[in-house]
Amino acid sequence: MIRLPEKVNTFLSNRWLVFVASMWVQSCSGIGYMYGSISPVIKSTMGYNQRQIAALGVAKDIGDAIGFIAGSLCEVAPIWVVLFIGVAQNFFGYGLVWLTVNGTLPELPLWVLCVCIFVGTNGETYFNTGALVSGVQNFPKSRGPVVGILKGFAGLSGAILTQVYTMFNFPDESAIIFVVAVGPTIVILSVMFIVRPVGGHRQARQSDNTSFLALYGVCLILAAYLLAVLILQDLVNLNQPTIIALTIGLLILVLLPVTIPIFLVFFSPKSHDPMEETLLIENQNPDVIFSEVEDETSSEIDSLPDTEREKRISHLQAKLVQAAADGAVKVKKKKGPRRGEDFTLFQALQKADFLLMFFSLVLASGSGLTVIDNLGQMCESLGYENPHIFVSMISIWNFLGRVAGGYFSEIIVRKYAYPRPVAMAAVQVVMAFSLFYYAMGAPGAIYIVSVVMGSCYGAHWAIVPSAASELFGLKSFGALYNFLALASPTGSLIFSGVIASGIYDYEAKIQSQTVGEGEALTCYGTICYSITCGILSVLCLIAVSLSMIVVYRTKRVYAKLYGNQPN
Repeated sequence: MIRLPEKVNTFLSNRWLVFVASMWVQSCSGIGYMYGSISPVIKSTMGYNQRQIAALGVAKDIGDAIGFIAGSLCEVAPIWVVLFIGVAQNFFGYGLVWLTVNGTLPELPLWVLCVCIFVGTNGETYFNTGALVSGVQNFPKSRGPVVGILKGFAGLSGAILTQVYTMFNFPDESAIIFVVAVGPTIVILSVMFIVRPVGGHRQARQSDNTSFLALYGVCLILAAYLLAVLILQDLVNLNQPTIIALTIGLLILVLLPVTIPIFLVFFSPKSHDPMEETLLIENQNPDVIFSEVEDETSSEIDSLPDTEREKRISHLQAKLVQAAADGAVKVKKKKGPRRGEDFTLFQALQKADFLLMFFSLVLASGSGLTVIDNLGQMCESLGYENPHIFVSMISIWNFLGRVAGGYFSEIIVRKYAYPRPVAMAAVQVVMAFSLFYYAMGAPGAIYIVSVVMGSCYGAHWAIVPSAASELFGLKSFGALYNFLALASPTGSLIFSGVIASGIYDYEAKIQSQTVGEGEALTCYGTICYSITCGILSVLCLIAVSLSMIVVYRTKRVYAKLYGNQPN
């Protein structure tokens, strides 16, 4: 009989507990998505115009994407060190912004606030990298669901933190920045020693699929609950005790997934014996690269049916291992890895597929981030008084898009052995049509854009990291992911910082010729963003073509990775 201390140690090293703790880290690591709620407060308090607010938004986006240090640090330092650095940056950066906006500190120049927001938001890269690296290493055969759920909670964090903010009923609007500075600090310091690789590939169970289904169920319940709370708050003037009760219910749902590792460790009838898989791993010859068998296969073998071809290749692999062990043959060294093997970032940058994925993200996710960053002003231009509702709504659909992106893209590769980037092309088509719908000034456009852009933008960040890990390996996944994350601010720098803000200020000047030089410009009507959305719609269609090129180029790779797996 296993004693309780041993059970506790097993619990603390269980990969499902690490996964749940990573979900909690991610549930407060998407604070950049709250910029739509923060920017109106900064704008009104500091008297900024839209171009100045856009400059702060670009600083936020760049901070959210420059994660080279975090990615490199994950390869040499424990995950808790990575998370702690992120906490320090987040608390310091947004703490200074809060002290400036509420008047505790003298008014700082715009460039100083840009630096503070850059530093604070850059902390997210450490949270994201730590959670994702431990997740894909602990669940190497379930990358789509793991990345989708983790990135989903990052997308949901804006709604969670906003609800926590409403619970406390702060008299000062700037307190929402205080919540952004303090909330992630408390949560991540509490779990940072749990989040780490724990040899999860040796903890595989047949019940893993059931556990993932349970998590998907919690995700759907959580999203439905949050959406119901938002609708209720929008339709009814709730009193403070009701808001507190609803927020407590939300936090209980966020904590609920911890029941999965508790059940698996303390109540599961029998534990998984990893000896068989451990022996399999240890018996493999690390000097033999099985992709070299591709060079030994003839066109005759390629033309065989899939089952027969796999048998022939397996036979060649066995002969190659034996020959290498006997010293009878020297396995030739390659100039570089093949797709599906481990790449360094420098090696990946020399591959057309990696660059095509990056530029497709620049166009599509850059467009999505432009809408997210300008959502507060979009609501204001259409006459909506409370942008927090739409910010939370886009956060919820961002969450659902990420979860669904991971789930459905996994079906595409597992069931049909088709390239995962085809899912990316599909969501980009939907993005293009929703942006065109807004550009035409159609009724209810702000709701359509909030739902579609939130979900489709989120889906990108479940699909792309999973595809990158499949095509370019797990060894340098942190560096690869953080480079791809540069795509969003690269697009936002142009689309939001130049196009959207320039058109907005131009239309605002036309509408208000009498505004003084030091006063903030405000634009009203669909014209404020309709031209911008039309331009973004075209860019998303270009992104579709780039994604489909990746699909065409990687069809054979995915067929070899997943073609012989049972459905």
